[in-house]
Amino acid sequence: MMRLSTVLLGLPTTLLTMGPGMAILIKYGGHEVQARASLLSDSENRIFCRFSFGPSFLFCVLRFSPLTQAYLESARVDTHNLLELFLFNLCWLLLWMSLLHVVGFGLKVGHLLLVLCCWVVSVIYLNWFISSGIMDTKMGFPGGGGGGKMWHKWWEKISGQGCKIHQQYYQYIGSKEVKRALWRKLLLTWVVGWIIVSLWILCYLSLQGIEKRKETLASLCDERARMLQDQFNVSMNHIQAMSILISTFHHAKNPSAIDQKTFARYTERTAFERPLTSGVAYAVRVLHSEREQFEKQQGWTIKRMDTLEQNPVHKDDYAPEALEPSPVQEEYAPVIFAQDTIAHVISVNVLSGKEDRENVLRARESGKGVLTAPFRLLKTNRLGVILTFAVYKRDLPSNATPNERIQATDGYLGGVFDVESLVEKLLQQLASKQTVIVNVYDTTNHTHPIAMYGSNESGDEFYRVSTLNFGDPFRKHEMHCRFKQKPPWPWLAITTSFGILVIAFLVGYIFHATVNHIAKVEDDCCVMRKLRERAVAADIAKSQFLATVSHEIRTPMNGVLGMLHMLMDTDLDVTQQEYVRTAQESGKALVSLINEVLDQAKIEFGKLELEAVLFDIRAILDDVLSLFSEKSQGKGVELAVYVSDQVPEFLIGDPGRFRQIITNLMGNSIKFTDKGHIFVTVHLVEEIVHSIEVDKESNSENTLSGSVVADSRRSWEGFRAFSQEGPLGSFSSPSSDLVNLIVSVEDTGEGIPLESQPRIFTPFMQVGPSISRKHGGTGIGLSISKCLVGLMNGEIGFVSIPKIGSTFTFTAVFSNGLRSSNECKIQQTNSQPRSASSEFEGMTALIIDPRPVRAKVSRYHIQRLGIHVEMVSDLNQGLLTISNGNIVINMVLIEQEVWDRDLGFSSHFVNNTRKIDHGIPPKLFILVNSSSSFKASVNLGADNPTVITKPLRASMLAASLQRAMGIQNKGAPRNRELQSLSLRHLLCGRKILIVDDNAVNRAVAAGALKKYGADVVCVSSGKDAIASLKPPHQFDACFMDIQMPEMDGFVATKKIREMEQSANREVSMDDNVTNWHVPILAMTADVIQATHEKCLGGGMDGYVSKPFEAEQLYREVSRFFQSY
Repeated sequence: MMRLSTVLLGLPTTLLTMGPGMAILIKYGGHEVQARASLLSDSENRIFCRFSFGPSFLFCVLRFSPLTQAYLESARVDTHNLLELFLFNLCWLLLWMSLLHVVGFGLKVGHLLLVLCCWVVSVIYLNWFISSGIMDTKMGFPGGGGGGKMWHKWWEKISGQGCKIHQQYYQYIGSKEVKRALWRKLLLTWVVGWIIVSLWILCYLSLQGIEKRKETLASLCDERARMLQDQFNVSMNHIQAMSILISTFHHAKNPSAIDQKTFARYTERTAFERPLTSGVAYAVRVLHSEREQFEKQQGWTIKRMDTLEQNPVHKDDYAPEALEPSPVQEEYAPVIFAQDTIAHVISVNVLSGKEDRENVLRARESGKGVLTAPFRLLKTNRLGVILTFAVYKRDLPSNATPNERIQATDGYLGGVFDVESLVEKLLQQLASKQTVIVNVYDTTNHTHPIAMYGSNESGDEFYRVSTLNFGDPFRKHEMHCRFKQKPPWPWLAITTSFGILVIAFLVGYIFHATVNHIAKVEDDCCVMRKLRERAVAADIAKSQFLATVSHEIRTPMNGVLGMLHMLMDTDLDVTQQEYVRTAQESGKALVSLINEVLDQAKIEFGKLELEAVLFDIRAILDDVLSLFSEKSQGKGVELAVYVSDQVPEFLIGDPGRFRQIITNLMGNSIKFTDKGHIFVTVHLVEEIVHSIEVDKESNSENTLSGSVVADSRRSWEGFRAFSQEGPLGSFSSPSSDLVNLIVSVEDTGEGIPLESQPRIFTPFMQVGPSISRKHGGTGIGLSISKCLVGLMNGEIGFVSIPKIGSTFTFTAVFSNGLRSSNECKIQQTNSQPRSASSEFEGMTALIIDPRPVRAKVSRYHIQRLGIHVEMVSDLNQGLLTISNGNIVINMVLIEQEVWDRDLGFSSHFVNNTRKIDHGIPPKLFILVNSSSSFKASVNLGADNPTVITKPLRASMLAASLQRAMGIQNKGAPRNRELQSLSLRHLLCGRKILIVDDNAVNRAVAAGALKKYGADVVCVSSGKDAIASLKPPHQFDACFMDIQMPEMDGFVATKKIREMEQSANREVSMDDNVTNWHVPILAMTADVIQATHEKCLGGGMDGYVSKPFEAEQLYREVSRFFQSY
């Protein structure tokens, strides 16, 4: 699908960045439009265009809806399609704005309904537009135009038949001319509609603001009411506790433990527990018969209170001595204890006042705290209330009757609350005091509420009423709150509605302007589509060309290399061998070049895949060393490999691609290194991080050859594998099946110039033109290696210092391999001689080398043979170790640098080793980089040390030690005869069929398999193969070419499998007969992964690519034979 995104910019110039691809310059109406299309995947291609028109400063990104996508594909855009743009973009704009509105204002049902309504309206309108009579009469649109059919189409759309209607809609719009007058009406409708929408949004947001203001006021008022109520309850609880204290220490003690002074002092010191009370007083119950004695005891007369209620006095006029004595009553309640703040009420009979009398009587009957109505307090003349608790003689049960409570009453404890001060203190504690006006009312009489606090100050018209509960169910209280300030202007609603209106106007303008450019854009899209088709066709042709060229080149190269390999097995003199070897190297170089080009093509197409097979990483590194050993010896460059002991012996991954990475890196090092060393190391990532042993410093004392090298730690800076976010998350645990390796290739070559380092991984990049002429190469090895490392979930980096050297480091993730019998045996056969390890068990070798790194490499290779290793740094220490006698040294390996340092002392060392009294003298070996560089200047007769030429490999080292120490059979043949005789039994007794139309390929394959002792039969066509493999037959395996005339390998394999199945069905009843299934391995020059998969899916059992070698054929076919 082609997707078009249009960007309108009001800038003087417009730059479009599309990535690599095709560029088109469009001119329309004096304005330049630059478009660049990039070729993406086949599944989805996007074309981005950016326009610049006019000096207006407008910016809008218009991502067309799916309607637009289908419309652009219909290729019917012209300058009259503005109606279409208006219709579907109006619907989509409403939809997206509604969705944003839902997110911004709380996911309410009304907004969701608005979204649904927009969609339904757009669908119905489109159906009406298509099904209208105009369309049927003018366009001849198929299907008729009756009202019943129109409703039927509506129902079709609503039930999910939208795609068909959309296609009809585009056909109509693409073929009908829309008049300018209709567009003006639609534009006017657009403007008027959005004005209505903006007004609705203004009203809606304004109402939302009002509701939010009411909610805020309710929250503030409820908070104040709750705080006032809580503080009042705290003071009430302390007053009730004080009533218990008076009952205990005044009435229960004789004489009383409390007097006025004590009470005043106690209440003054505990006033902080009652922050809302202005004073506490206690009035004792006195009967009329006890009055005279009580007054004599107290020294004052009981005063009456009702005169104060009738004639309130001010603070300065109040005199307790001027009060009249209380009249005769059945009982009295004179105040005997009072806090200093209200000490003026002492001797006043609280039962003589109307309000207080009712309050006291209710308190002793209910046993709970009772409040009075608001009244003016004595002296302060401020509104307040009194909370009264009855004090009883003894503890009463909870279900006591009112009469029992009256008889048990001893007195009455009252707390005076100054309501105005109480509310004022509360408001002072709140930060928003100034924004809210608070009024407190006693609403016991709801028709005449009593104002307890507040003013008549005007404020907002909205107010909130919160109920107050002070513990007395008889008294009702309320708090009224309102804002001081008038509500502000709804600026959010105004700006939002105005902004939406402006956007709507801009969108209308953009639609109008887009119509003038859409036709030109469509033409450009058509051009781009054609260019894309041409590019795709060119890529397909390129792929087919590469596959064809690969096959045509590999087929004759298989014959050339195979015949040269067979020629090397014949008797040749030195000159002839050199000629053949040169021809082999040239042929392998050509095959390597072809492989690199094919790999690069696979990378570009994203079809490069990895295998997952069991392999021995140490054997692979030995093979790579063998590949470069001759070149390194010729240059005198020391070549070495070291694999940490913590690296598992077997891994699961792609050994061929791992070998390719190592070969590319070492090949570059060999090219650019003329002296010093090339050193390959393999460790676990966690070993590098946690072990100090593997850390290196850039000095000559801690390198392989003594030359200064680039610090390898700089090559892996920034690797994800060294962080917790790496490919393994954190460092793999011992139980993990994943193995994260880090491989470094260090050299002391020319280094990479600083200006070339940023593009070192660019395909076909050469440091300079002279480099290609001097060293050769295509410059794609490193880019391929980087891609392969990425497929292995790793990273690659490097550090290079000109004139010092380079170090390339990469990581790779493999699985920990379990030993499979077949694959393990393959590795043992082709690499290190594990059978030789048992011959060296129990032996001890002494390495004399002053360089720790080089000595560690030698120890690594010797230990692989099962030999215990001791290391010293010079001949003196070596002689002491041999003479000590604690350890029996069977062999001494001396580095050439130590041997050549003092030939006289070297001769002395050899003579002293002959005089060993405690056993056979150790065998001496000299480790040299090149056999031509070592000259035995000292004639030691039969005891001349054996020379071992580096680089060290397990197979080469084992063979050298066996020959020197006489472990092998003395009558055994040597060199090429030994190799030939040792391989001839591997396929002995096996009959193998080779099917290939090319006689040279048949000869090469037959010669390779006969070297392993196989009985080979060759045929030239698929029909002959079918005849030869018709059950019953005597063949154990078959190598079949895929591309053959008349009948290719796939058809032949299919018919062979059908014959085998038929034969198996016929003999299925006989238990002694084995099912027929001969292993068939494909032979082809096509190395595409898809071909490999096609072979396995077509009934074949394996795959061999041309040009093949003898070892490759044996390795593939031996998987199907049991060992013996």
